[in-house]
Amino acid sequence: MSKNILAELETLEKRDYFVNRDGLEFAGTHLLIEMWGATRLDDATAIEAALREAALAAGATVLHAHTHRFSPFGGVSGVVVLAESHISIHTWPERDYAAIDIFMCGDCHPYDAVPVLRRAFEPDSVQLAEHKRGLMP
Repeated sequence: MSKNILAELETLEKRDYFVNRDGLEFAGTHLLIEMWGATRLDDATAIEAALREAALAAGATVLHAHTHRFSPFGGVSGVVVLAESHISIHTWPERDYAAIDIFMCGDCHPYDAVPVLRRAFEPDSVQLAEHKRGLMP
């Protein structure tokens, strides 16, 4: 291999995926999403599909997904593990409520996942908070 290719491979191996945006350096963007009046919150298969689609819309790489449906109300907990972190959900269908976390580093755009989740769960209202994780001083 040429020296240029070896140097490029070493650079890729050392990349830490921290984000540099608007003069800030941080590990990643963590969105906390509250959905009220939401639908399909007891369908583990549909929830996993929505989380996978949301991850892809944000430019993330899906590594693994797992959901679990609880009884007696049918709430679902799920996580999609990403190369760039994760998306998770916990639902309370008896309250039409879902709590969703999206944490992404690197070149992903977690806000691009939100419209996908809105379409999937059709909430009456959404509350969203952002936290920059690992914000460098």
